[in-house]
Amino acid sequence: MDDEKIRNRPVAAEGKNGDTKQDKAGFLGELSGSIGDLGTLLPYVLGAISVAGFNPASIFTGFGLFYIFCGWFYKIPMAVQPMKAASAAVLVHRLTPGEVAAAGLIIGSVLLLLGLSGLIDTIARLTPRGVISGIQLGLGLSLSMLGIKMIGKDPLLGWSILLLMLPLLKSRRFPAAIMVILAGIIGNFLLHPGLALPSISLGIHIPGITLPAAADFNRGFFLAALPQLPLTLANAVLVTTAVSRELYGDRAARVNDRNLCLTMGSANLLAAPLGGYMMCHGSGGVAAHHRFGGRTKYTAYIIGCLLLAIGVLLGSDGAKIFALIPEAALGCLLFYSGLDLAAAAKGVGQRREFFLILTVAALTLAVNPALAFVAGFILAKGLEKKWIKI
Repeated sequence: MDDEKIRNRPVAAEGKNGDTKQDKAGFLGELSGSIGDLGTLLPYVLGAISVAGFNPASIFTGFGLFYIFCGWFYKIPMAVQPMKAASAAVLVHRLTPGEVAAAGLIIGSVLLLLGLSGLIDTIARLTPRGVISGIQLGLGLSLSMLGIKMIGKDPLLGWSILLLMLPLLKSRRFPAAIMVILAGIIGNFLLHPGLALPSISLGIHIPGITLPAAADFNRGFFLAALPQLPLTLANAVLVTTAVSRELYGDRAARVNDRNLCLTMGSANLLAAPLGGYMMCHGSGGVAAHHRFGGRTKYTAYIIGCLLLAIGVLLGSDGAKIFALIPEAALGCLLFYSGLDLAAAAKGVGQRREFFLILTVAALTLAVNPALAFVAGFILAKGLEKKWIKI
């Protein structure tokens, strides 16, 4: 069976009336799943707000609307995440809102072009399955490692929550993600008595207009867009398609490489001039929503409506509320969802496939997924043509 057939093969078990077994999830499960990816969302977003001075109303409103759209369009808990390489540039190089808007316009245009032209389908068809599995394994392990680092920020609280989560990972009565957030906030106040509740006031907060100047495109391209695009193609497109099909089978019919490019491209083009943040899908986010109970489009609706309400009604006060969740608790969510993503990697059949997957995973961990993608592609072709023997 060729790589394309393997990538698109539905695997979810089916029950009566053609529904998959994963459909059976109550409100608590959907709620838990909806907040399961906060460990990826909040650190980058809160960092951009506090360090670079971004408008919270614009950022939360953008994420909320994109989540709601993804729930409607994809019909599954499709993840919406901040772009990680670009976010690192924002925090390290202190990119301005104008430069971020320029980067968003560049990234959105490239993704839209790849989707409309069908070039992404060619890239997907030529990419060996082992390369995708290797990136998936490496990304999963890197998320778990990042989770451990976040837990280390408050070891007593973090390790206690991580252990307490074990019996709750499959619980419907006490969904793990909800318990983590509650335990994290309560534990944070108990261990740090000096903390105080922020003052909150309701109002109407409208996203502001951010039009980049010509000079903004220079740093926006070289510092944010250029390092982000290869990562987006590997993680937010190719691996996200594979993971979604693995977890949701036929219900993920709309999740394909072209649609992912089109939705991300359109979202970034629309959000950038309104002060929104650079957004993408992500395989780790899909795994996180599923790991903590998300099974239907209502997972995306719940988190989307929550973020939208916080952006419009609370603005900067919304960031203060999210800041009450300790980083150690968010790290626990990342740890288990990362393990899920890594465990879902497929494709090991022969010794050379195993070698390819481990090599790509190691490069993903040690360097980045973009370099791992290129190196893995070359290695896969060398093994296929028997230019390289192991």
